[in-house]
Amino acid sequence: MVGGNVDNTMLSETGRVGYLSKHLQPLLFILVLLTYLIILLGNGLIITITVADWALHTPMYFFLRNLSVLEICYTSVTIPKALSSLLSDQQNISFMGCATQMYFFHLFGSSECFLLAVMSYDRYVAICNPMRYSLIMNRKVTVGLAAVVWIAGNVVACEQTVATFKLPFHGPNKISHFFCDVLAVLKLASADTSLNDANLAMLTVVFILFPFLLIIASYVSIISTILKMRSAEGRRKAFSTCSSHLIIVSLFYGSATITYLIPRSNFSVHIDRALSLFYTVITPMFNPIVYSLRNKDVKEALRKFLGRSKIS
Repeated sequence: MVGGNVDNTMLSETGRVGYLSKHLQPLLFILVLLTYLIILLGNGLIITITVADWALHTPMYFFLRNLSVLEICYTSVTIPKALSSLLSDQQNISFMGCATQMYFFHLFGSSECFLLAVMSYDRYVAICNPMRYSLIMNRKVTVGLAAVVWIAGNVVACEQTVATFKLPFHGPNKISHFFCDVLAVLKLASADTSLNDANLAMLTVVFILFPFLLIIASYVSIISTILKMRSAEGRRKAFSTCSSHLIIVSLFYGSATITYLIPRSNFSVHIDRALSLFYTVITPMFNPIVYSLRNKDVKEALRKFLGRSKIS
């Protein structure tokens, strides 16, 4: 594998598209392409309206904008390569290309873990300490938190990529996945990977489980505060601002936690791929849908934006 090509299989463990009928490949290509276009259009629209509408220049929407940027970048790491594989029988990726894909996948994926935790903290301050919200979540703090999110993601990506690709690869070169996921690549190493496995487990706890626990702790306090509100309208509004975030957290963390925390031997290759689809494709697709349909401010900003577009 070193110095040569790594077969990046899209549809089977053997690297051949024969797992699915050749007649189904065009249909699968269209479905994947449409999904990708929905992700680009939906998240791109979220970015545009949160920049264009001054009413959305708040910490909540600043973090939402960062989330949409992450979703676009995250899916662009894997989907274009998958699309090209569907169009061709040559389902190969170079050694350097595989390392690059892994780096950016972990960069954006880890950053999203931290960002979702930061977004829950923002909601915690807004609901549990509303009188001091503008003081606590000032511009310097929000920009600083966003910077920490991206820096932390870069640290994880560098560590995992270097630790994986410094291993010797002299045996099988067919990846049982549709992208260069660390678990799939480690299976091809011609050396003992127990240290890598332990390191990955530790990072998973620190960078997936720990942020998830912070989110849970935040929402325990949020829900407790909401239930104490006397106004039914206040409770409804507070729940509304949190529900969109909770849906995205459930989709992303649920599948990612199962994939990286439960021993890989417990699942077949096909189940691993199906779980990966949730946090690499399904969640990015639902992000703009959930936030636009369940958020009154975003819907209003979208109506104004579309109205200006029609006039111009």
